[in-house]
Amino acid sequence: MAHLKLISGTANKALAEEIADYLGVSLAKAQISRFSDGEIYVQIDESVRGADVFLIQSLSSPVNDNIMELLVTLDALKRSSASSITVVVPYYAYARQDRKVLPRVPISAKLLADLITVAGADRIMSMDLHAGQIQGFFDIPVDHLYAAPIMLKYIKENIDTENLVIVSPDAGGVERARYYAKKLGCTIAIIDKRRPKPNVSEIMHIIGDVKDKTAVIVDDIVDTAGTLTNAAKALAKEGAKGVYACCSHPVLSGNAIEKINNSPIIELAVTNTITFSKPIPTDKIKVLSVGEIIGEAIRRVFHKESLSAIFE
Repeated sequence: MAHLKLISGTANKALAEEIADYLGVSLAKAQISRFSDGEIYVQIDESVRGADVFLIQSLSSPVNDNIMELLVTLDALKRSSASSITVVVPYYAYARQDRKVLPRVPISAKLLADLITVAGADRIMSMDLHAGQIQGFFDIPVDHLYAAPIMLKYIKENIDTENLVIVSPDAGGVERARYYAKKLGCTIAIIDKRRPKPNVSEIMHIIGDVKDKTAVIVDDIVDTAGTLTNAAKALAKEGAKGVYACCSHPVLSGNAIEKINNSPIIELAVTNTITFSKPIPTDKIKVLSVGEIIGEAIRRVFHKESLSAIFE
């Protein structure tokens, strides 16, 4: 019978170690370094022949370096005769480029799926994809995991759910908001947003009643925090008595943290799908761990058990 091996890229070492602890295994030894011109060098320092390998790598900043590191490591594992290679990508980059919205633009999420598949992946596991249909870009099995269980636990333990409304920051997130609202037994509201260009959002108006309610904005990615903070301001203006937010992937580029600090948001809950290189300079952001969810998913895939029970 094949044995399990966990290998971590450089982007998510802390999360990988947490997953390894959950599974009661050690991370496989590997060297990942750079030549002086920036080329990536990978060497697996122990045998993976016949093993079911799970390669953990988030595609966070520096995005393109981490993608190339993932592809080179995949090639090394494939050439080392691993029995199977499952790529565990807690945060899938380029996910927002999932369709053609203008003439002569790429569908980069599909291109990345092709690169991962051609490099040697037999299966991919990711969390809270920006669009569920990205699963269809792969010709290999995709396990789509959700941070919802830990976010729901956070809401129940930290926010008064007596007069709660779940808010979708745009039309694309309505399904997610409905799921949260169903689990919490509350109503939803929707922000009607226009995006004139990338990383720029304009709040138009709010669909739904938020007056005198505690609003919780739920989203998958917080990048520049423009959408999130504009939504929070609009909710406060419409009479919400408190605004919280739950976002799975804390990209937090540019002056995002400054925007969050200056916004009406009381607290923003994020996960560790993206590892911070240094402490976050704000008390408004609370980091929740998805290590147990990913670890349990890996265990179930390895033992060929159902994943859906994790999210019931």
